[in-house]
Amino acid sequence: MPFTRFSFHRCLRLAAAAALLTASAAQAADYGDITSLLKAGQPAQAQVLVEQRLAATPKDPQLIFLRGVAQSESKQTKAAIETFNELIRDYPELPEPYNNLAVLYAQDNQLDKARVALEMAVRSNPRYATAQENLGDIYARLAAQAYNQALQLNASAGDGTKRKLALIRELFDTPGAAPAKSGAAPATPAAAASAVPAPAAARSTEPGSAAAVQPAAPAPDAQAVARAIEAWAQAWSERDVPRFLDSYASDFAPESPLSRQTWEERKRAQIRNKSHIDVRLSDLQIDLQGQQAVAQFHQSYQGDALQLQTRKELALVQQAGTWKIARESILR
Repeated sequence: MPFTRFSFHRCLRLAAAAALLTASAAQAADYGDITSLLKAGQPAQAQVLVEQRLAATPKDPQLIFLRGVAQSESKQTKAAIETFNELIRDYPELPEPYNNLAVLYAQDNQLDKARVALEMAVRSNPRYATAQENLGDIYARLAAQAYNQALQLNASAGDGTKRKLALIRELFDTPGAAPAKSGAAPATPAAAASAVPAPAAARSTEPGSAAAVQPAAPAPDAQAVARAIEAWAQAWSERDVPRFLDSYASDFAPESPLSRQTWEERKRAQIRNKSHIDVRLSDLQIDLQGQQAVAQFHQSYQGDALQLQTRKELALVQQAGTWKIARESILR
């Protein structure tokens, strides 16, 4: 597919069209012909198929994402921005829509908006390499603008400013440097691979219940930590917002720039907007450190059509004799 470029001749990476969500084999077949058309440089035909299938499943996040990619490739920038913003409103936990929104903003030279979108992407998933690289490119472009402005305001600013500006230009204009491609098919560049969750494991229990967490022969305190984590996942699965939020410590601080109140409002909306949630945990490992504990595990999340597989870490503390979540982060 065509590249989205800076004036520095270096492109931002567009999240791969088929790298957003986990899908069953049947669903993958439904998306495969669309991604093949996108890879073949036929976004108009791809969009026709997307719209036909969205008529039957209007809330399918994968199809909405593919619509945005097709619109981007068809130069329907305004429509694509609206599509990715819609996806962000409904699925704010996904980093790929933020990344693609940033690409469109950068294409229109709205670098501050691109920066904000990419910072949201890496907050959602700090290990999302595509967004991290794009954010670095945006920072470099903003730095170049600032150096240019300094030279315009003070022509005798000195060789140091000129050297910095020259280094940035050299970074983006190196002859023979291969621009990063925006993939459209499941076989995506390595930089986008971290966005592809593994297929959801087969489930043996009824939907709506969290899988039991079974650490190998844990100590009594570790058992209490495991029970607290299991209760958190159970409350999430049952869409029990008060119990879910009560799993967090009083001094829990979400990642900047969200305040605790804004974070809670988002969580309430995310949970209540889903008709079905199923959270399952496996491979739980607990490291006890006195009155604190660090737990790592594999999390399988399904919320309506959205499926995500992540490796997560929780830091827990004891408050009033109960283990509470003090910090939450995605490992991959």
